Amino acid sequence: MTAQREFPQFFITAATPCPYLPGQVERKVFTHLGGPLALALNNQLSHSGFRRSQNIAYRPFCESCQACVSVRVPVEKFRWSRSFRRVMAQNADLSTELLSGDAVCDHYPLFRNYIATRHGGGGMAEMSEADFAAMIDCGVVNSRIAEYRFAPDRPRAGALAGAVLLDLLDDGLSMVYSYFDPALARRSVGTFLVLDTIRRAARLGLEFVYLGYWVKGSRTMNYKARYLPQQRLGAEGWVETDAAVPGW
Repeated sequence: MTAQREFPQFFITAATPCPYLPGQVERKVFTHLGGPLALALNNQLSHSGFRRSQNIAYRPFCESCQACVSVRVPVEKFRWSRSFRRVMAQNADLSTELLSGDAVCDHYPLFRNYIATRHGGGGMAEMSEADFAAMIDCGVVNSRIAEYRFAPDRPRAGALAGAVLLDLLDDGLSMVYSYFDPALARRSVGTFLVLDTIRRAARLGLEFVYLGYWVKGSRTMNYKARYLPQQRLGAEGWVETDAAVPGW
């Protein structure tokens, strides 16, 4: 007897106020990641514009708005502008290491500081330490934490500057979530984390870096349009663009 393949069940959330665009409401379609097919499913859904949060894969399912657009950066084509190179130089004193989620011991205070400073009214504002641990160590996909600390021979030696939760996909790296010391904002550490992930993907021979959703008109999400060229997912599939957004 041939074993039947299990297909994921999808669910739709109730409508809630949109965290990105005033006056809009959002709904999501989601499914649970688990079992022996979790890794393959995460790959497939990521290619289709889904994002991962813990053991949930989701994407917007809004009836009146299509502002959330999945974006990914083709690594070999990425244009290293003068400003991007300057950001890399400004943060050359940071060293990086890949860790499993259960090896992270001092990230939660930095995460809390980042959320309070940058996203105090968002859905993560009430995230407990247990919730944080579940986010970075869900255990069902191939994920790692790329942490960044000041190098041993530099001032603030060993201090944690930032981190990125990465999923390794079959064609790239997905930036699930990043956080950093808000006191380092003048060094553009948030930009540096994206740029170093692109550089990491290049070293690994991977094709894309998945940035999540670009939301035109959203102050907190519009920055993703800076990384060019990029591919945006629409009705015709992934379409490459080199068009900058005004203001960037």
